[in-house]
Amino acid sequence: MVNVIGLGYIGLPTALMMASHGVEVIGTDYNEKLVNTLNAGRTTFKEDGLDELFQDALKAGIKFTTTYQVTDTYIVSVPTPYDKFSKKVDACYVVAAVKDVLKVAPKGAVVVIESTVSPGTIEKFVRPEIEAAGYVIGEDIHLVHAPERIIPGNMVYELLHNNRTVGADDKAVGEKIKKLYSSFCQGDIVVTDIKTAEMTKVVENTFRAVNIAFANELAKICRHDDMDVYEIIKICNMHPRVNILQPGPGVGGHCISVDPWFLVGDYPSLAKVIDESMKTNDGMPDFVLNRIYEIMKENGLNDVKRVGLYGLTYKENVDDMRESPTLQLLESQERHLATGLKVYDPFITSDVVDNQFHSLDEFLDSVDMVVLMVKHNEIKENMNKLSGKIVLDCHNICDLPGVYHI
Repeated sequence: MVNVIGLGYIGLPTALMMASHGVEVIGTDYNEKLVNTLNAGRTTFKEDGLDELFQDALKAGIKFTTTYQVTDTYIVSVPTPYDKFSKKVDACYVVAAVKDVLKVAPKGAVVVIESTVSPGTIEKFVRPEIEAAGYVIGEDIHLVHAPERIIPGNMVYELLHNNRTVGADDKAVGEKIKKLYSSFCQGDIVVTDIKTAEMTKVVENTFRAVNIAFANELAKICRHDDMDVYEIIKICNMHPRVNILQPGPGVGGHCISVDPWFLVGDYPSLAKVIDESMKTNDGMPDFVLNRIYEIMKENGLNDVKRVGLYGLTYKENVDDMRESPTLQLLESQERHLATGLKVYDPFITSDVVDNQFHSLDEFLDSVDMVVLMVKHNEIKENMNKLSGKIVLDCHNICDLPGVYHI
């Protein structure tokens, strides 16, 4: 039996996937409301294919509780935020979960850390806690790091098909956990050491963050001299060895916008390109805010209350707002002692910000200018409703005449 600790965006799909593929699973989370919702037969966030997977797991006998279980395998999938000042990973949730596991774990249990951490985190923070509790690592407790590799909006597919990495002190233990993930994972699973597994996950997200920053910097350069960044990227990408990503209003989520900072925090004198790239991405919401004011001035629009931001989530077609560029933009507006921008997102049904709408038509009726912050399918299918509006398109998805870009 596997006890999955943490039933959020990563832990829940992982637990459901294992259960639906014949693994006995009990999911544990300290959030009693969340556990009660799951036990009532409802999922706790929107995700393509998640409800169907949930029903399959229920039929297979998955259980949810707030208590830790006595078993031989634990998968820890809890948040790993970073300190915004030091840029270092905050491993407090991982450490707390491991300490609770130790209270019930039998001799020889395997503790798998799925949470994304910086290289050396398990060595610095997790091992000392286990040893301080009087356990011998490798005999009483076995440590494994198997970082998740999925993205909101495509979680179920990626859980099934993405390659995985398993880092372990003992290769035999690593192979055991590889076999566990092979119950559902159709991709390749590589067994390596723990620090290498830690580093590879962070490097994957850092690679993407640096490439996005390059695209965002190109957008700023092209804006300065009135060039079409999208046309330039399109032509450059015709080269067989060039693949430039698309610029955007910022980077959100709990991976690309966070994980690269772990390297900056741990290697401040070495991670210079990464540091500058993250600053570039973090600066995009401010850049978009300045573009809004420029376009308002150009069009004689004096009332910011007649400007609306379409999209609150960090990416299209999900309800995940973590590190959302729109939220960052609104915070920036407040720092400049201004408010009034209206907001709408079809995936966010509760009120989370001021001036928030819950109907596309009512939102559009209340504004003269629309800023496309997120490329949800809804707005792609309703581009005709933007006719007559001033449009700032941050994703190059609107083909109406006179559209502005970042």
